Amino acid sequence: MKYRELGKTGIKVSEIGFGTWGIGGETKDGANSYGATDDAESLRALRRAFELGITFYDTSNIYGYGHAEELLREAFKNDREKVVIASKAGFIKHGGPHDISPTYIRKCLEETLMRLGTDYVDLYQLHSPPVELLLQTPESVEELKKMKAEGKIRAFGFSVKNPKDGIVAIEQFGFETVQVNFNMIDERALECGLFASAEKNGAGIIARTPFGFGFLTGAIKDIHFDPKDHRSTWPEAQLKRWAEAPELFAPLNAGKDRTLADLALQFCLSFKPVSAVIPGVLHPSEAQENSRASGLPPLTAEEVSAIQEIYKTHEFFDRSLKK
Repeated sequence: MKYRELGKTGIKVSEIGFGTWGIGGETKDGANSYGATDDAESLRALRRAFELGITFYDTSNIYGYGHAEELLREAFKNDREKVVIASKAGFIKHGGPHDISPTYIRKCLEETLMRLGTDYVDLYQLHSPPVELLLQTPESVEELKKMKAEGKIRAFGFSVKNPKDGIVAIEQFGFETVQVNFNMIDERALECGLFASAEKNGAGIIARTPFGFGFLTGAIKDIHFDPKDHRSTWPEAQLKRWAEAPELFAPLNAGKDRTLADLALQFCLSFKPVSAVIPGVLHPSEAQENSRASGLPPLTAEEVSAIQEIYKTHEFFDRSLKK
């Protein structure tokens, strides 16, 4: 496993991380994750990832409404200082509304610390509030700075819904990290200048959804998902478009000992501003497969260019999703 600096925070993270949305499990208020999970299997996945050198774990207070954080406490109760835990606050419930007032994010942090069984979080992120709300609530950033001064968090970041919001977060508010959707079929973070801004200002990029909600692994053949799986709420035409995407990239692996998952992860890691990529993990085998990408030769400039050309010449999103 290779390690990278998390921007200018002074924190070092494994370049392959572990997204914990899925292990939070299903909730009672709709299709808000990937459906039912088994806690024993989730704990095995967390421990296997740690054994493989994965040290970066991204979570949120709404992943299973705190259950993912509780699993992290159980998995790493004897290894807290050896892992980097990033959590988030801002959603009142899945899908909104948001509250990023100092009082609310302070309350959420204290509850997160209790669930994690720790007295600090390495990275604390605002969880995808509209940038307009951030502009209206600048005191939230001052509160994050206070938390850092108190030692309750080591760094603060912004998890964005729209990549353009990350530029505002970095350039107007000094956020130290930005978490953003980025993968072979969603390169908006590059297009809008977010990566350039991050590199110029020393902010770390955390790339989420590297597999495009699982589609870029090539393993999804049936686009009819369980009603508890959030993908069941997407239009069928969009799901078909994503399901067809892997065949466009598969020729790049011809003659190479490399899976589509390897290709997807390595593409994200080909960009200097990216500190870590955080695929979701449900099973130990997935942790094993993800960690493999770090040990393979990096993509060549020609391979990266070929992937970008495929992206530019195909429409992978409905227009409404690309705004």
